[in-house]
Amino acid sequence: MFALSNPALRAFATQIVRELQVAQVLIRACRTGFELRHVTDREVAVQSLREINPGELRALAQFAADGAFRPLKAAPNLRAGWRLSVEDAAELGRALDELYPGAVADWFAAQSPEPPVTHFRAFTARQSGMYRITALLTDAQASTVARACCHPGFCLKRRFWTVDGLAPDNGGEKSLIPCLEPCALLLEFARKATRMEQQGKVKLELSSDEIASLNAALRFALEHPDPAVREADFDAPDNPRRLRLMFDKLSAVARPNLPVEKE
Repeated sequence: MFALSNPALRAFATQIVRELQVAQVLIRACRTGFELRHVTDREVAVQSLREINPGELRALAQFAADGAFRPLKAAPNLRAGWRLSVEDAAELGRALDELYPGAVADWFAAQSPEPPVTHFRAFTARQSGMYRITALLTDAQASTVARACCHPGFCLKRRFWTVDGLAPDNGGEKSLIPCLEPCALLLEFARKATRMEQQGKVKLELSSDEIASLNAALRFALEHPDPAVREADFDAPDNPRRLRLMFDKLSAVARPNLPVEKE
């Protein structure tokens, strides 16, 4: 089963003694190979799950349960209710590449003493055209943007890259899939955040109760997102990542005088 020429896949396969969770996918070692299913279906009887074939994985990864396109495959909205059986580690690797492209290779790279990480400043410094402005974010602004965009509610990859003032993700908060450099979605979100920072600012004087009300409204909006708003539509005022950015900014302003809860 493990006679593989791919060192990354060979090392990954040896991690699966009984079962292994990769983001929202549970992998179980079986006598005949491996079984994959959604982690929420861990205890669901086999006969209650839809048996799929490898050719269906692409569509499974591309669309959420409500039919919305998934621009970020590591988003925590993978559909449940399915089961896939593969014969060996090679087929497992191909299946994971459909669900989480590059996950095994990145996991293997992250095991090295010095993982090949591209940090925020190096990443934005090499941008051109409309994305050059992302380098204008201060370290504090870039940290807030990264925390909002990479929040576990939006992405299950463990962020290795940093900017001054922002630590890498804690291993227990995300999945075993590493994020070795900012993604295209983060770059677009950073561009929008930079544009918003360049806009004229309005000064508001708010009482403790008023801030608490804003905090509650943002929290409710985050917990009940509008399904019509596309994940990568950052021009939409009620885009969840924009709401998270405002929530985090409000929390920073309110602290330490107000007990604003961080999720």
